[in-house]
Amino acid sequence: MGQLIVSTHVTLDGVIGPAPHEWARLDGEHERHSFDQVRAADAFVLGRKTFEGLAGVWPGITDDSGFAERVNALPKHVASRTRSGPLDWNGTLIEGDLGPAVTRLKETHRGNLLSYGCGELAHALVTAGVVDAVHLWVQPVVWGEGERLFGGRRVDLDLVASTTFSSGVVLLAHRPTGRSG
Repeated sequence: MGQLIVSTHVTLDGVIGPAPHEWARLDGEHERHSFDQVRAADAFVLGRKTFEGLAGVWPGITDDSGFAERVNALPKHVASRTRSGPLDWNGTLIEGDLGPAVTRLKETHRGNLLSYGCGELAHALVTAGVVDAVHLWVQPVVWGEGERLFGGRRVDLDLVASTTFSSGVVLLAHRPTGRSG
């Protein structure tokens, strides 16, 4: 059974969006570590907004490392209250209640499930008790305003590991404690 890992870039002041490509350092040794995370994944669990944003860009990306090919090939399980019908880009809508549906996904995948972004969906997943790890890729920048981690709601986390990269990015790996608000 795989684990569900929520993973996101975040500024020092807790901003996750919009437009992380404007403030995140997307090159450097931390990106190799990020690729390892994708290699260990069997599928993605994404919210509708994240899915639509990534689906609008990634199918046209190619690279020499195989990262884009891997991202494009993985199944994407999408949580949405507004979408219906079939999805493109290897997407499938998550049916039924989120917690039990994601538990079933975890049981059917050997590798990890990777959830990019850390907003409304991440809060719902933590509240449902199905998140095994939260990886925060802390960027060395203060952005000032924007969307906040977990939609600005309380989530208690225990730090289990940290890695500092020469790029200035710090990966903080956490485990949810089960307390959220």
